[in-house]
Amino acid sequence: MADTDREANRFSARAARYARVGANMGGVAARMAGSRLFGGDARDASNAAVLAQALGGLKGPIMKVAQLLATIPDLIPPEYAAELQKLQSEAPPMGAAFVKRRMQAELGAQWQSRFGSFDLTPAAAASLGQVHRASTKDGEKLACKLQYPDMQSAVEADLKQLELVFALHRRMDPAIDTREIAKEIGERVREELDYEREAKHAALYAQALTDVAEVRVPRVHPDLSTRRLLSLEWLEGEKILGFTEAPVEIRNRLAVAMFKAWWHPFSHAAVIHGDPHLGNYTVFSEDGEAQGINLLDYGCIRIFHPRFVGGVVDLYRGLQTDDRARVVHAYETWGFKSLSNELIDILNIWARFIYAPLLDDRVRTVADGVKPGEYGRRQAFEVHKALKEKGPVTVPREFVFMDRAAVGLGAVFLHLKAELNYHRLFENEIDRFSLDNLEHKQKEALAAAGLPNPV
Repeated sequence: MADTDREANRFSARAARYARVGANMGGVAARMAGSRLFGGDARDASNAAVLAQALGGLKGPIMKVAQLLATIPDLIPPEYAAELQKLQSEAPPMGAAFVKRRMQAELGAQWQSRFGSFDLTPAAAASLGQVHRASTKDGEKLACKLQYPDMQSAVEADLKQLELVFALHRRMDPAIDTREIAKEIGERVREELDYEREAKHAALYAQALTDVAEVRVPRVHPDLSTRRLLSLEWLEGEKILGFTEAPVEIRNRLAVAMFKAWWHPFSHAAVIHGDPHLGNYTVFSEDGEAQGINLLDYGCIRIFHPRFVGGVVDLYRGLQTDDRARVVHAYETWGFKSLSNELIDILNIWARFIYAPLLDDRVRTVADGVKPGEYGRRQAFEVHKALKEKGPVTVPREFVFMDRAAVGLGAVFLHLKAELNYHRLFENEIDRFSLDNLEHKQKEALAAAGLPNPV
């Protein structure tokens, strides 16, 4: 590749993106502000539908951000979340001629000679790039993720629009201060553009899950990867939603695999997979029977300082033993500030909901009688209502993807109708937990993957 990066954050590309996104979003913002000015409710369903319609014609990062917002309970009004969740993040795929030019830009003029085969028709197309089936010269099957052009400029333009949306939200509904949330989303989306970093994330997960047979991580092919091209081993599997009516032992087996895929790296390396999208998992089978899951995408990974994990364990133990001082210590460890007794009680509504299946030492569903798409919504509404009276509260940025992933994981368990003893599974993950031991393990794992230690 040339030393000059022709797709860096460019003003001309940003300006074109501003023109497309800004016109759509500006109209929505004006409508919402008008509703408020003339005594209406900016949160009403008609405004939400207009926002979804405006975003529906836009592809790229803004779609990814919109769907991300919809999966974080009570970050946006439920009317808006319901509309945004209907959006499809599929982008029109790049044509064969365009793919050839993109591949040449990444691997050089003779790029095709480096593969055994390469299917120019994408197997999947999403908001930031598309995936192609390919094979190595030795015949190993590959999944090659190729980024769309000018995504860095598009991301920066779209994040500017996101700041405007958050600023409007703060003025209209100040129960939750969203400034730290906006920063967190911005950092994670920018990281998703860096496929070299994603390759390191995959290596980190391969190490963190090396002793978990129920979860498979694809091997990276660094010789066929760049900053905007990521070539991974193709893991054969079936969609996880295809197993919702399987025998209960199969559904429970897959739920255990999902639990370990999420909690094991968190408790042993202070890292989580922050994207609960069902397309990021497939089910692998052996001898005709489902045995576990393939974890496919590593763009949205959150690496925490070990003390954050310590806060998770402290909150769990504090709720378990009704130790209020330990609960408060956990919130303060996470970065919540100026906590009054009223605010602590409000935060505990959400904490008791998230931790409920972990605290309950019996076989159970993750939440009885709740639909996957509604998981966490009622409790989030309770918290929001209380915060409007006692708040506002600034949500620490580290909390965002932890919260999102926990809700997404719960929704998967509900899809599978799994019946497990979540308490025993969690106790196994934090058995003999030690902050010093976690710090040591994380440093080793990050160094092996070539990733920096968290600040």
